[in-house]
Amino acid sequence: MSKAKGKAKQVKGKIKESAGSAMDDKGMQAEGSAERMSGKAEEMTAKASDKMKGTRRS
Repeated sequence: MSKAKGKAKQVKGKIKESAGSAMDDKGMQAEGSAERMSGKAEEMTAKASDKMKGTRRS
């Protein structure tokens, strides 16, 4: 996982969400929302992992 992949997933989800809204497609809106939230979780996980790596001591 990486912060960049998580951010890209968020953008893709937001686009899908907006397209679903424009086409009045509730399914596509839901998929976009889920993908956006998944990307946010992935980004936060990567940030936490980076922070833990920075605070670890040998």
